[in-house]
Amino acid sequence: MYFDTHAHLDDRQFNEDREEIIKRAKEEGVDLIVNPGDNMSTSKKSIEIAENYDFIYAAIGFHPHNAKDVKKDSYRRLEEMSQHPKVVAIGEIGLDYYRNHSPRNVQREVFIGQIEFADKLDLPIIIHDREAHGDIFEILQRYYNGKSGGVLHSYSGSVEMAYRFIELGLYISISGPITFKNARKNIEVVKEIPLEHLLIETDSPYLTPEPFRGKRNHPSLVKYVAEKIANIKGIDVEEVAERTRENGKKLFRIA
Repeated sequence: MYFDTHAHLDDRQFNEDREEIIKRAKEEGVDLIVNPGDNMSTSKKSIEIAENYDFIYAAIGFHPHNAKDVKKDSYRRLEEMSQHPKVVAIGEIGLDYYRNHSPRNVQREVFIGQIEFADKLDLPIIIHDREAHGDIFEILQRYYNGKSGGVLHSYSGSVEMAYRFIELGLYISISGPITFKNARKNIEVVKEIPLEHLLIETDSPYLTPEPFRGKRNHPSLVKYVAEKIANIKGIDVEEVAERTRENGKKLFRIA
């Protein structure tokens, strides 16, 4: 059984067949999914989806793209939402220096605010890090207390940086790009980092793994990520599925 620790089933790309996609995931062995929000409306939608399916859980928060939209009452509203029993994390939060849809200083301010907010609520964090490894690490080192847990989602950094994040008490999550032909850095991370520190995800509907690259991603395809990890490490895919599933349950405190 697989745990897709990061899927955006609220995305409009699933509007026509969301129920079918979720049913297919369960039938193909995905028995746990975390659906992160990226703003106020998608966080609400994430909770609504989680309410309808016992194996889907929600995360709430503001993606760095939407950091500019955080208002004075945003944290109050998020705190109200966090009381829902299916909310298991704050995310996805972080920094994105590739697209810069929000000013970098605003991204940093909101990232820090959400780290402190998660600490207050004793909830783990789901971190988006695109071309911002240094700033992400410096902010975490200063503001993250390490007690609530967290994960670098769809990790794209080096082995050395991965170990620095692990030392802070964070998991490293592997997604579809591990299957790409140019995935040298990701492959090195999977080779070097022990399975006890890894999670798997799809980031649906994005980052579709081979051999379906170019098509819409969905949770059922998380098995291809697990298979590639198993191949790299020279172990059975069942071991990857079981260990990453247990890691995810531990992080998100799912019984």
